[in-house]
Amino acid sequence: MEKQMLRATLNALKNKGNLKTCHVEVDPVYELGAVLKHYKNEVPVLFEKVKGYRMPVAGALFGDREIYYDIMDMTKEDRLFKMMAAVANPQPTKRLKKGPVTENIITSRIDLQRMFPIPKFHELDSSTYITSGIVVLKDPKTEKTHISVRRLQINGGNEISVLAASPLAQQQYSEMEELNKPLEIAVVLGYDHSLLLASQISSAIYGVDKYEVDSALRGEPLELVKCTSVDLEVPAYAEIVLEGIMPPHKRKIEGPFGELMGYYGGVGPHPIAEIKAVMHRNNPIFQVAFPCREEHLSNGLIREMELYGALKNIVDVVDVNVTVSGGCRFHAVASIRQKSPGQAKSAIITALGNNKDLKHVVIVDDDVDIYSQDAVEWAIATRFQAGQDLVIIPGAVGSVLDPSNGLRGITDKMGLDATRPTGEQGEKFYKAVIPGYETVKIDRYFPKEDKK
Repeated sequence: MEKQMLRATLNALKNKGNLKTCHVEVDPVYELGAVLKHYKNEVPVLFEKVKGYRMPVAGALFGDREIYYDIMDMTKEDRLFKMMAAVANPQPTKRLKKGPVTENIITSRIDLQRMFPIPKFHELDSSTYITSGIVVLKDPKTEKTHISVRRLQINGGNEISVLAASPLAQQQYSEMEELNKPLEIAVVLGYDHSLLLASQISSAIYGVDKYEVDSALRGEPLELVKCTSVDLEVPAYAEIVLEGIMPPHKRKIEGPFGELMGYYGGVGPHPIAEIKAVMHRNNPIFQVAFPCREEHLSNGLIREMELYGALKNIVDVVDVNVTVSGGCRFHAVASIRQKSPGQAKSAIITALGNNKDLKHVVIVDDDVDIYSQDAVEWAIATRFQAGQDLVIIPGAVGSVLDPSNGLRGITDKMGLDATRPTGEQGEKFYKAVIPGYETVKIDRYFPKEDKK
């Protein structure tokens, strides 16, 4: 029984009843993505029949919080501490001479679209896209591995465009361009929750090897094999690995592409990669992610860890939620135990300054469920007064992924203090409680209806 990467995840999802299997043929152009979107990218689906291909496709594996916690052996209460421990205490990986991903090695006549069921999701997308590929790079100075999820436009044949958005990736490519040398790259498909979570940690901030963070997260060494044509290591139990180079001074127009928040991203020249070799398992499973819920949920989990760490130095923070509806980056709700006046305002300032992408934050008390939109709205409705509890920071640095930011190149940020007053004034803000309400089993009162 495999313990790492996609097949282990599919087995776990199936055993827990969380995997939906589609036996009907689907078209990779629009139809496959439409099915995933119907379930809000929260229900893992295995498509057994994809039009024009013999290869099954797995999607929406990482879009549900509770499934993520379950697979990672975490809970809502301990997730932040487990992630912080993994970043603080990375663990060694294990190198294998060969692994399942080396079962097939292709080095000639590489045509990615012919080989793999790469979907097209939206009407105006410039091409088909690999949306779930984890890009692997190595820092030539530190030899540490950098991994991140990047969208990859299919240009035809063995060529893709790489949206190298992270500062580290941009720096590495620029440095190699100055030397007029190519940057080696690998793209991993068919991974699991642990590798995805590790890929969202900022190497630039923490200075860690993300593979080693993954080993710490999964509680055992991540097993790796050497690529065949580039000096990089990849997970031994991955389904597919694309190996290649990003040649210097070669760019092509990339985009538009429908992604974060349901808008099309920008169009511009981006580096290309030439795929020189493909490794894949026998009977591989292709992995997709409908833009962009899955990657961004994992990214939001890391942002929650970072926001919690920033707030705990200022206030008695209970929990934080970087919301899915806010793109897992623009909106956050934090619950605190406010012990003196002004702490909620300090929390707002700290939160908005913690990450340039965070645009709106709501601070509530610890009696509010920050994962319930109804509960948060209730707190705003009953504990917030705009004249004294609203904090606005105009003209701040924002995210280029926010279309409204693009209007001026800057973002107005806002914080809402939806906490009750401290001291005697706060006593009238305690919620009315029904003793024993949480233990009531409603089935007991309507047994006949429940059996129907």
